[in-house]
Amino acid sequence: MTTLDETKAFVPLNIAVLTVSDTRTPADDKSGNTLVERIGKSGHRLAARAIVTDDVEKIQAQIRNWINDDGIDAIITTGGTGFTGRDVTPEAVEPLFEKRMDGFSIAFHMLSFPKIGTSTIQSRATAGVANATYIFCLPGSPGACKDGWDGILMPQLDYRTRPCNFVEIMPRLDEHLRRGAS
Repeated sequence: MTTLDETKAFVPLNIAVLTVSDTRTPADDKSGNTLVERIGKSGHRLAARAIVTDDVEKIQAQIRNWINDDGIDAIITTGGTGFTGRDVTPEAVEPLFEKRMDGFSIAFHMLSFPKIGTSTIQSRATAGVANATYIFCLPGSPGACKDGWDGILMPQLDYRTRPCNFVEIMPRLDEHLRRGAS
């Protein structure tokens, strides 16, 4: 079980939120708003926010832009993780991963199962690291965004979480790039 080490200082991260939808606008993006609200309440900073349609090239262009921005530590997407013909977020984002985070999907499904039962298998939530930036892809419902943030991302993006967290390993995410440049 994780605990919070209150003797350590909180380290705010710069987090970008990408909503993937053919129908959402800034005025009715409930899932994106849910994430933005929770990011702020947790003490992190919203580094950027965008909405793109369910299109592989558009999703990849936005993600590439953000992973090449040194001011962004993590990206959270919402939407496009289902099985319909328009759901292409995993197809767009996973090829960009240098390292895939298989445990994220497992943890997300474990968290979702008690709430929505076997319907959790209809999500292809995924995560990984690209250019020393964490990328987390959540389903498009506000409930899934709440669950993903509250149950996984909030503790893992908090430097004080023990026994371990994503923040403490951030300085080493690009070791392979530095070794290759040496």
